[in-house]
Amino acid sequence: MKNYLKKFMTTAVILGAAIGGSVSLVQAESNFPTQVHIAAGERASGRILNVGIGRSVVLNLAEDAADVLVSNPEIADAVLRTPRRIFVIGNTAGQSRLVLFSRSGRELASFDIRVEKDTSDITRIIRKLIPGTNIAAESVNGNVILSGTARSTLEAQQAADIAAKFQGAGSGVDVVNLISVEGKDQVHLKVTVAEVERSIIKQLGVQFSGTIGAGNWAPFMSNLPNFTVNPSIVNQATAGATFASGATSITAQVKALQRDGVIRTLAEPTLTAISGENASFLAGGEFPIPIAQEDNTVTVEFKKFGVGLDFTPIVLSGGRISLRVKTEVSELSNDGAVSAGGITISALKVRRAESTMELPSGGTLVMAGLLSESYQQSIEGVPGLMQIPILGSLFKSRDFLRQQTELAVFVTPYVVRPVAQKDLVRPDKNLMPPTDAETVFLNRLNKIYNPAGAVADGTYHGQVGFIYK
Repeated sequence: MKNYLKKFMTTAVILGAAIGGSVSLVQAESNFPTQVHIAAGERASGRILNVGIGRSVVLNLAEDAADVLVSNPEIADAVLRTPRRIFVIGNTAGQSRLVLFSRSGRELASFDIRVEKDTSDITRIIRKLIPGTNIAAESVNGNVILSGTARSTLEAQQAADIAAKFQGAGSGVDVVNLISVEGKDQVHLKVTVAEVERSIIKQLGVQFSGTIGAGNWAPFMSNLPNFTVNPSIVNQATAGATFASGATSITAQVKALQRDGVIRTLAEPTLTAISGENASFLAGGEFPIPIAQEDNTVTVEFKKFGVGLDFTPIVLSGGRISLRVKTEVSELSNDGAVSAGGITISALKVRRAESTMELPSGGTLVMAGLLSESYQQSIEGVPGLMQIPILGSLFKSRDFLRQQTELAVFVTPYVVRPVAQKDLVRPDKNLMPPTDAETVFLNRLNKIYNPAGAVADGTYHGQVGFIYK
């Protein structure tokens, strides 16, 4: 008989542990339980009971209950179906208190009821559509709070989008994203900005002036070309002659110029940023701009120029990277400059590109390619005379300008991991100043070391930085 009682008690303990474990599992997966079990003699007082709006919770008691007290029936209501089973129904969002009494008037259990919108469905949908995540949704004052962990920033954003769509458009419910990303990825972005600008300027003009003496009359004539296409150029080659006889004087000059120019701009800014965070870069400077204020005062504001880069990376699944990139190449220019009060304010020549793209790690995309050509030409001279064949060239001037610009921006993102300090080499590590004798007699600006050890196999091709020799 004792052995039988011992086996029965052992079985009851195991069964009770299994039931308690299942209840804990249900409550762990959702903050809105469907059933709550209260064991005999359990001191269940002051516990928080979350009830969804329009949902119900079943309270299973191990002892008979005779009376139920709800402090605010408009928030939640309780129905005593049997002495050991009570239904708690959530009506509207708010807080209430539930107390259960036995036949002798002893308090069996008490709960602090919180009635909110049930977010169990949101949690289940997120975990179904985004497997492998540990994200839970909670409701506070009608708003949804997402917590837990996700494998990437993209999954965290997708969970927030799912929760927002679940609430419906115009619901007025805010979604607070408190999801932590496991092992945040870092993105290294290399941008190459290459620009070649070619310009050709040609000027050819005849300038003459003179006075003819005829008694009391002194007729005069002049033809002065303005070169309106390139007015700032004043260093033309000049050749001419002057004829003078008595009161008659005639001067003729020929001005000619040809200028070919090439400008090459190359910048390779590199940045590293955590997935989802913003990073910016500027290699250039700032120039002052005076701004008039009240009381006849002038303040100075600085405007940035140079090579700028701004990007926000997001690491997607499969090693792909979503990028929002803004790049800008600007320089000071006299074209469009403003003069006020004896102060000349330079203008900016800007080439700007902004785009959103998706690339694999190590893939390169030409984000912006620009071919621009500007052509200007003007001919001016003496009406009628400039139309004479051959000789008409003596009475006209030509001003010519042609500009060609080619700009390309190459974008290459990499998913990177930090490296140890011992694996990095500074550019100035092997740069040592020479001795006075090496500087004077060998014209050296730095020491030159003889290579030691065996020569490495193969040949490396490509740019590795600035090499001191």
